[in-house]
Amino acid sequence: MPPVRDHVVGVSRRQFLHSSTLAMLGLSAGFRRAAAAVTPLRMSCWSQPLAEQTNVFAAQEFGWFRDAGLEFTFVPGAGGGEAVKHVLAGNADVAFANIEPLLFAAEKGEKLKAVYNIYPQNVFNVVSLKGKNFVQPQDLKGKRIGVYSMESGTRHNLRIMLRAVGLDEADVEIIPTGVLNFAPLIQGQVDATAATDTGLWAAQQKGLGEVNVLWARHYLNTPTDVFIVTEAFYQTRQDVLRNFLKAYKRGTQWMLDRPEEAAQLAMKHAIDGKDPQRNLEIIKLRNTATVSADTQKHGLGWFNLELLEQVERTFRDLSLTKQPLDMRRLFTNELVQSL
Repeated sequence: MPPVRDHVVGVSRRQFLHSSTLAMLGLSAGFRRAAAAVTPLRMSCWSQPLAEQTNVFAAQEFGWFRDAGLEFTFVPGAGGGEAVKHVLAGNADVAFANIEPLLFAAEKGEKLKAVYNIYPQNVFNVVSLKGKNFVQPQDLKGKRIGVYSMESGTRHNLRIMLRAVGLDEADVEIIPTGVLNFAPLIQGQVDATAATDTGLWAAQQKGLGEVNVLWARHYLNTPTDVFIVTEAFYQTRQDVLRNFLKAYKRGTQWMLDRPEEAAQLAMKHAIDGKDPQRNLEIIKLRNTATVSADTQKHGLGWFNLELLEQVERTFRDLSLTKQPLDMRRLFTNELVQSL
């Protein structure tokens, strides 16, 4: 019997193994290059993961952040001020926060920029029991009003509503009652309470009863939450930021189109997401806050810069800020236009 040759289609085993090793090394290098092409993106949020943020979870779940070349990380927090501090400290790239900490930080000289209007509709309100017959802000004069805290958006928006009718907080008694401030309302410890749309809904599910609601947006429709980055990140990482916003916007449109599916997905990701029916109601409220006449005309995420200039003047009138701020530098529609 002739000897068996050590070959593969005319190539010696040594040559074959050498070629295979080079090929495997090439594949490995390719995988490493692909992995290196994925850019980390850290989003600091004002809260823990909640059902109302299911558009973010959708972009994670369905790979839309990954498709955009991003390795997304959710950085939880306790309030918009903390979310902005994470960005300023370099612990996050993008902050999901209300605009007040942006304005306060900018007044102190921090270089920040808001790049996307998450909720153009103001979700704050003042709620009173029906029997009180408080149907306009001037009816609150001399009354006890509950707020989450003296640093919260509930207090700031209450003051804006009072200002619209020539009053200020000196004309009422403001009482910090914490985020569960409907119990003091029911118990008569306050005459009205400043809250949000989701807070009101949750209280109604627990038997709040008939109420009168004054909505802050009817007096000044300040955006509730925006995406905030440092000026340096905006100037040097626009491609990364644009990719993030595209993926986020895709998740937002999915949640607008499929709220029932979003309610189910929230059960997997949100710390408050165990009840799908509750999730659905919260998601519907956030969907409503996401859309405005401006976003319907220009696209999701659009800022009304004229309105923001009015907000800036109002903040100075209330001494929330002391120095004029250039809102057209702090807020931009440049990236939203390109999505």
